[in-house]
Amino acid sequence: MSAAGSIRRAGDRSVLIELGDNDAVHRLAAGLESQRGGELEEIIPGHETLLLVWQQAAPSAAEVEQLVAGAELASEAMPKPLEVELAVRYDGPDLVGVAKDCGFSPEELVARHLACRYRAAFIGFSPGFAYLLGGDPALQPPRLTEPRTRVPAGALAIAGPYSAIYPRSSPGGWNLIGSCDESIFDFANDPPARLTAGTIVRLVAK
Repeated sequence: MSAAGSIRRAGDRSVLIELGDNDAVHRLAAGLESQRGGELEEIIPGHETLLLVWQQAAPSAAEVEQLVAGAELASEAMPKPLEVELAVRYDGPDLVGVAKDCGFSPEELVARHLACRYRAAFIGFSPGFAYLLGGDPALQPPRLTEPRTRVPAGALAIAGPYSAIYPRSSPGGWNLIGSCDESIFDFANDPPARLTAGTIVRLVAK
């Protein structure tokens, strides 16, 4: 098995595949997509893992290895992922402090953050909350030592290697550097989440 470091059971119906990086996760997820909806019920990307959930008992490790081998070949012919452009303002309360901690002026931090091409690495924390990878390596501030009890919906945030836009108001411990007026998650929409795992995200200044 070329891409995966290990395959292990995660309950009776699930298998967790550990991979080398998030690129490998999404290549494998794309290659497996044609299998979803039959016996394979769910394909759930993580940072460096892929969780596969079957309707019935999970197959053996040897059968999963065969499935992965075929998926790796199939992924080479997959179409490009969906791209989404989001308009943002850099008006967050932590912008100046993050810029100082990273050794830049606020203007340079904004320029560096806008210059990146992000991918929704995985969804977690709350419905529609996309962990965006692909940011400038020089912009990796730690999480806040004391999380806020309320972060407004649409807040543009950064912590470690990730950026994110809070889909709904919630507690949060990330650095708030801006805001976005566009809807990221709404149960009335179909699908409700604007960003799904694998989506390419481009930020533009509003």
